[in-house]
Amino acid sequence: MTQQHAAPAPIGGSLFNAATLVCGVLVVIMASILLVRFVFGLGAVTNVSDGYSWGIWVVVDVMVGSALACGGFSVALLVYIFNKGEYHPLVRPALLASLFGYTLAGGGIFFDLGRWWNFWHIFWPSYSNPNSVMFEVAACVTAYIVVMWIEFSPVFLEKLGLRDLKKKLNKTLFFFIALGIVLPLMHQSSLGTMLVVMGGQVNPLWQTPAVPLIYLLTAIIIGYGVVLFESCVAASSYRRSIEVHLLNPMSKIMLGVLAVYLAVRFGDLLIRGAMGEAFKPSFVALSFWVENICFVAPFVLIGNVVARRNPARLFLAGLAIMLGGSLLRINGFLIGYQHFTGSGWTYFPSFTEVMVTLGMFAVEVLGYIIITRRFPVLPREDVRLAHS
Repeated sequence: MTQQHAAPAPIGGSLFNAATLVCGVLVVIMASILLVRFVFGLGAVTNVSDGYSWGIWVVVDVMVGSALACGGFSVALLVYIFNKGEYHPLVRPALLASLFGYTLAGGGIFFDLGRWWNFWHIFWPSYSNPNSVMFEVAACVTAYIVVMWIEFSPVFLEKLGLRDLKKKLNKTLFFFIALGIVLPLMHQSSLGTMLVVMGGQVNPLWQTPAVPLIYLLTAIIIGYGVVLFESCVAASSYRRSIEVHLLNPMSKIMLGVLAVYLAVRFGDLLIRGAMGEAFKPSFVALSFWVENICFVAPFVLIGNVVARRNPARLFLAGLAIMLGGSLLRINGFLIGYQHFTGSGWTYFPSFTEVMVTLGMFAVEVLGYIIITRRFPVLPREDVRLAHS
């Protein structure tokens, strides 16, 4: 018997509450700092330098932010590639989170450009360098942002009552869905390639020819982790029943991909003889173990079918995956990034850098609240319960 899915519907309710107030304040603070940054330059608000030209705006907002935005990509793999149609109710919420995550990641790149007024050079043929991995990332991320807005546009068309336009769009939507799966495969692996070109300045624990595969696998895993986290938080915040019947089998798939990742990760370290770096008495080694404890934790939390029916365990497993994936990228680009002895360069983010990063995440939370309350994103609760 074919499972009937509930049609998406706006949650409704007031947009003014404690969460939106806090997010609004953070956004205003971020905007004020960015005004100073664009007028007086990066040096006025950041601690980046010639030795550390990338700070948390690139590493957290772009490298980590784009990985945390892979929920739409990961769910699309299940629904459209592996024909797992039962996961379709998760598509719109996951796509919304991805939409904001990638759009803000693009903003993070713009904020961190030294000569930001020349940003258009990225898209001008005479300035492009097809041999550059950074160009490939910039081009793919930009294209993916446009594709996701097109994929998500039926939500707005439904709200506006433009059914004829939505029908016309649906006839070509398969093309954009295909692009939405191919493009992350390209740029998520290329983000790892950026570590390869940094050479010996990256600690051997994260400097490996296998890092593109490592980044791609973790992007898929993080996508599922974000769906677990977002579904639990949305259910709790909106006082809705959690979709355990969907999250349970999806988390099993996540554990399978996670097992493949851990085999690749530690197999690579053993083959290269780099495992010894993990046992040196240093903060870098400690951070490596914290990273991988986070990746192992889901097997303890939701390793059996009974545990996967527990919403609290699903939430903690999703959170652990998000932390592990975030640390993998922070470790490679910041903590494990080492200048040669005697260089004298150090980096620690300034207060203003942290506030801009918090503001970026606040924009995402605020946008998610507004759109889910006013547009058809989440399944209609009463209909979904009738078929559960």
